Amino acid sequence: MAGLVPAIHVQLSCHTKEDVDARHKAGHDEGILMPSDTAAWSLHSQLKKDTIDIGDLPLCRVLVIKDAHFPWLLLVPRRDEAVEIIDLEEVEQAQLMTEISRVARALKEITRCDKLNIAALGNLVPQLHVHVIARRSSDVAWPRPVWGVMPALPHDAEEVQAFISALRRKIWLGS
Repeated sequence: MAGLVPAIHVQLSCHTKEDVDARHKAGHDEGILMPSDTAAWSLHSQLKKDTIDIGDLPLCRVLVIKDAHFPWLLLVPRRDEAVEIIDLEEVEQAQLMTEISRVARALKEITRCDKLNIAALGNLVPQLHVHVIARRSSDVAWPRPVWGVMPALPHDAEEVQAFISALRRKIWLGS
């Protein structure tokens, strides 16, 4: 994951899912759609295996793909029945776009990438999920898609934690 957060100094502070939930309960996200019933929701087993959970937005769980070749996030709407974006209610579709934009802006700012790839494919995992991938003209797959180019490269623990901390600050706190 070398170069994931290029030449910037990041003050590390952890904002856990509990911190985010407390912000929601305190009314810091008023007016944002909250999922009606997420208690029964579960993440697909393949996504659990391939990702690191970094927190929940009002509709989506935000995950980091376990592949240091690419700064690669997933947004998974917490709706078990959703396979396609059109399976969401219209207000949820709008919320999904808001959350994609929020996450994509944070990822672009943190990584200073050349291009963002955003896609909802789901050919192998039927649970609705949206890929947000920061691409550079120097990455191992450029200009091809990232899938199947190389075996996943495990993250360095310190680097991925710094990346996650930076993402949490940008996504949830806007700083």
